[in-house]
Amino acid sequence: MALIFIRTTIIFVVLLLIMRLMGKSQIGEMQPFEFVISLVIAELACIPMADSSIPILYGIIAIVTIFILHEIVWLFELWFKPVKNIVSGKPSVVINKNGIDEFQLKKNNLDVSDLIESMRVAGYFNLDDVYYGIYEANGSFSALEKEEKASLSLPLMLIDRGKADTQNLARCGFDRDELKKFLQKQNCKEKDVVAMTVNGEGRVYFQKRGEHYKILQYEVKGQW
Repeated sequence: MALIFIRTTIIFVVLLLIMRLMGKSQIGEMQPFEFVISLVIAELACIPMADSSIPILYGIIAIVTIFILHEIVWLFELWFKPVKNIVSGKPSVVINKNGIDEFQLKKNNLDVSDLIESMRVAGYFNLDDVYYGIYEANGSFSALEKEEKASLSLPLMLIDRGKADTQNLARCGFDRDELKKFLQKQNCKEKDVVAMTVNGEGRVYFQKRGEHYKILQYEVKGQW
């Protein structure tokens, strides 16, 4: 029992030292390769702590080796910009002056609902509350916000990359026929829409694929 306590304490101290040497990004938002390193280190630390038959030195050497590899990758990133882009990735501008960049969303395996969720976490409830929206390499969301936000009413997602949300349509009083008529006025079909939202005041954010977004008005019938 005492041996396990001592071994665990030693591994803990070594891990704490290594994580401090790796820098603050290991404590806060991590780059992809740093996240992988953290997972590997955690696994390496568990083995000598749980199995007393394995020399503790093996675990320490493995952890220190991972730290050395981390430093080598960091130096390559510092000296060669392409390496940083390959290993850590680069920011993606998912909202620009025209609205949502569908290509960047696909590239990052995201849909409009994911984007809206990230915006809400950042304090933006409408897609046109920001001039630019950026997913950083570490996955966090940054934005250049507009001076005046569109509305305090919570918008519902009606169409997300060509697919309608039937539950949200019902909540705001849209049925399929009304949606079809609305889209006909915009000279498009459901599959041509990147995003369409409507808030409680009937304010519609509408973006057709390949075009600048529009702000339209619709008389909502439901309540939410």
